[in-house]
Amino acid sequence: MKPYLMAEPALRRLELTITRRLDGLLQGEHLGLVPGPGTEPAETRPYQPGDDVRRMDWNVTARTNEPHVRDLVADRELEIWALLDATASMDFGTAAMEKRELALSALAAVGFLTQRTGNRIGTHLLHGGGVRTLPARTGRPHLMALLQAAFALPRTPPGVAEPLLGVAAEQLGRVVRRRGLVVVVSDFLDAPETWELPVRRLTARHQVLAVEVLDPRELTLPDVGILTLIDPETGRRREVSTGNARLRRRYAEAAAGQREAIAQAMRRAGAIHLRLRTDRDWVRDLVKHVMTQRRLAAAAPSPTLPARRSGPPKGGDVA
Repeated sequence: MKPYLMAEPALRRLELTITRRLDGLLQGEHLGLVPGPGTEPAETRPYQPGDDVRRMDWNVTARTNEPHVRDLVADRELEIWALLDATASMDFGTAAMEKRELALSALAAVGFLTQRTGNRIGTHLLHGGGVRTLPARTGRPHLMALLQAAFALPRTPPGVAEPLLGVAAEQLGRVVRRRGLVVVVSDFLDAPETWELPVRRLTARHQVLAVEVLDPRELTLPDVGILTLIDPETGRRREVSTGNARLRRRYAEAAAGQREAIAQAMRRAGAIHLRLRTDRDWVRDLVKHVMTQRRLAAAAPSPTLPARRSGPPKGGDVA
């Protein structure tokens, strides 16, 4: 990881970029955890037969000469957990940034946009040394310490065995007890059958956002002559003649098939899929994704079971 990324000023610049471009777009209502009338005062409305007279708003009633009651909403904090993949395959990038830097930016976006509303955030950091868990807490100091810990993770030397993404997802499912939002940030290069079932188990209890990060060179191979490729996980080297058009075509077809298999596994698992690229404006892609999800949610039929909603001050709709 580049040294400047671990400096406090770099985190502050990232926070400014995120809040200026995304503030007001990702917050919103989320379902309360316990059914019931709620506890926090909301809007007033005219009295209707059957309303609880204990909720009469006498000030508004006196001003309008018409009985009014004040509705109540649930005040519930949202608990967010992020599973960040910082394994050797993430230490790759040929465009504006490395995949790990993009993954850290996505984690920072989730954190900065939720911590100010009182929500708790915790992380599972997956790297060569195993899985490190940082508990969910509120407040900016906790978030800055969490991001510093993620930014300071060392690179994994070649040949060091690393935990699978599916194993880390299983561990996260055992740690997270309260229903909330789970964000998995990875390149998902492990075989889909190793992580699909653990992610499906997470979606059974939580809303899961799967953020897939990729680099353009993982999709197409440029014609640059003899190219030396190094596997970051094993350290194996191989020279490839990129002038071979058939080789480039087979590479692109295999890469497209791999990404389609990842997308299908996410659909089967029930996770919301967001793809970010190192050669694109990731903030714009994140905003487009959020707006699309909101349109889909607005078009969906209303749930048949009653559920309380908490208002925008406690919102954290980042998916």
